Amino acid sequence: MASGFFAILDDIGALMDDVAGASKVATGKTAGILGDDLAVNAEKATGFLSSRELPVLWAITKGSLLNKAIIIPIAMLLNYFFPVAIKVILVLGGFYLAYEGVEKIIEFLFHRAKKDHGAIVEKEQNNIAAEKAKIRAAVSTDFILSIEIVIIALGTVLDKSIAVQTVTVTVVALLATIGVYGIVALIVRMDDAGYKLISRTNNKGFLSQLGKLLVNALPVIIKILGVVGTIALILVSGGIFEHYIDYLHHLFPYIPSIIKDFAFGLLGGLLAVAIITSIKKTASILKRT
Repeated sequence: MASGFFAILDDIGALMDDVAGASKVATGKTAGILGDDLAVNAEKATGFLSSRELPVLWAITKGSLLNKAIIIPIAMLLNYFFPVAIKVILVLGGFYLAYEGVEKIIEFLFHRAKKDHGAIVEKEQNNIAAEKAKIRAAVSTDFILSIEIVIIALGTVLDKSIAVQTVTVTVVALLATIGVYGIVALIVRMDDAGYKLISRTNNKGFLSQLGKLLVNALPVIIKILGVVGTIALILVSGGIFEHYIDYLHHLFPYIPSIIKDFAFGLLGGLLAVAIITSIKKTASILKRT
């Protein structure tokens, strides 16, 4: 009886050793996408009233955890029974990310007069429906990025047992969520930390200057993250197209990968915008008739 118990403990220990090694490799492989995930979600988690920032971020975090709880078992089952479906899902997700990135660029270039006015932003900040819409958009984007994270992590342990695969992918997914949204929480609360430093030091000394730096740096960081997040959407989508569409994977082998990823993502986004815009116009015409 005792020997059986210790044998189980030994098996668990061996499994944990395998998971630890596999998780380290998988985390390294997903580091790039995690950076993109951070940039995209930090940009999407900003723009709310100060009192709503953490509740909104918590809502997005819960959505992210739910996404991964859905994606992981489906990915494991598809990888076992129908692996080609994963490639199709990734490519479709790539078009979604490309659409979001290119749409942001088009809005910036051609529709700035209609958006981003202070009065409109202030109105949106106090609008519960607008807040929920931004949360849904953030969770939807997280879903696509989570698929990429899970698939990349799974790809590093395909030669391992099902148990090691499952635990490794789950660990990487949890680390991704906690790490990304933990850092996002620190970013969005920078100004509050700065104001507290200024208040506690009576606006004097080094800590007060540090507080002012945090307060003044937040808008700059948010603008930078907005740009980086948009670029990240296009790069991630382009990377999906390059890796999972064979024709594109072997196209222009002498061009640096980052340039190809951006070009493929941009073209994919323009195609997606054109298709979706046509569908919307057609639906509008049919509705009027």
